[in-house]
Amino acid sequence: MPSRAVRACLIVLVAAATATLAGCADGPDGLFPDFAVAPAVGPDGYPIPEGPPAVQTDEITTFGEPPVVPAAYSGPPQAVADTDGPYLLDTGDRLRVFIYGQPNLSRSYTVDHDGRITVPLIGAVKARGRTTTDLEHAIRSQLAVEFVKDPQVTVDILQNRPFFILGEVKTAGQYPYVSGMTIRTAIAIAGGFSERASERSFRITRRTNGFVEEIDAPGDYIVRAGDTIEVFERFF
Repeated sequence: MPSRAVRACLIVLVAAATATLAGCADGPDGLFPDFAVAPAVGPDGYPIPEGPPAVQTDEITTFGEPPVVPAAYSGPPQAVADTDGPYLLDTGDRLRVFIYGQPNLSRSYTVDHDGRITVPLIGAVKARGRTTTDLEHAIRSQLAVEFVKDPQVTVDILQNRPFFILGEVKTAGQYPYVSGMTIRTAIAIAGGFSERASERSFRITRRTNGFVEEIDAPGDYIVRAGDTIEVFERFF
């Protein structure tokens, strides 16, 4: 028979073994203990919180899905051009031709139906389809042939040829041209739309270098001097 002291030691060992086996049963499969895993620590010494991975932005670090970045703003619609190319002279334009040192040649001229102006000494000079700079060069070259030594010529527009507007406006007729004007500008000059006017349907009749073309155009279309604008009647 073991002594009392030996029996006490055996009881202690049995109790310890029983506790150990009970701890093994706490694992996820009942065989291994569920060991605690130490949390990850960041560079600052503080634990990194559990959850979705961190997302780095330009300013701060957030957790979760990346932020939605809005599409770049494309800005307002592009504006309509102020002009439709260089101004080309034609019948009805009134010009001032100045030739330095030649007061008898410096005067105002009106482009005739043939698209020409008549200058003393050199006669008819084509103006139709030319810019004022082109006309300056033409007059200078003809004068320099045998009349004026190294002529200095300047051509300015005193008055543009008019435009015409008809149809469903309050005051149809002929009006002075304004550079950069649109169809709606022309309608405003003519007093605005009539009560029966279509505000979306317009036609321009344009004569270019002797050819006539008809253009169905929107209200912001650029008008040229000499154009005829027609404003249609609406059907309902």
